[in-house]
Amino acid sequence: MTRLLAALLLLPAALSAGVPEPEGYRDDHYRGPVPATLEGATVVGPEQAFELWSDDAAAFVDVLPRAPKPANLPEGTIWREKARHSIPGALWLPNVGYGALAKETETYFREGLAAASGSDKARPLVFFCLEECWMSWNAAKRALTYGYAEVYWLPEGTDGWTLWDYPTEEVTPWQP
Repeated sequence: MTRLLAALLLLPAALSAGVPEPEGYRDDHYRGPVPATLEGATVVGPEQAFELWSDDAAAFVDVLPRAPKPANLPEGTIWREKARHSIPGALWLPNVGYGALAKETETYFREGLAAASGSDKARPLVFFCLEECWMSWNAAKRALTYGYAEVYWLPEGTDGWTLWDYPTEEVTPWQP
């Protein structure tokens, strides 16, 4: 890889370096520069995430939100959900990365994490969404508060993953 290409790949992280971690969760404007850190978690890039994935050393948790079907669509309108292409084997837990979670969503998140980890809070978990998406930062931070001991955060998400030409597969939301 050329130095220029390597520098360009690191540019988003370098630009995010000045974004401080909030004390709590980010609760608005979920797409934008994210911090370069997450206290208590390990920040990984696509290459480190690929290594964890290849070695089956961690469970991967995709937290990309799922767009709801618009209310009051005209009769006869065909609604097609956008397909989600994610890291193979990842558990997709949509809508769990918001700053505040409804009780039902928090229960769904806790149950999903238990499913991803085999109810082992020591099992490493890698959280991701898209590049510059606070949803994965929030979800990883929340998993730490739930007692998960080894939390990884992939700030580049599937955007960075696919940039390296790593495999993806279509996933559907996890159902309890």
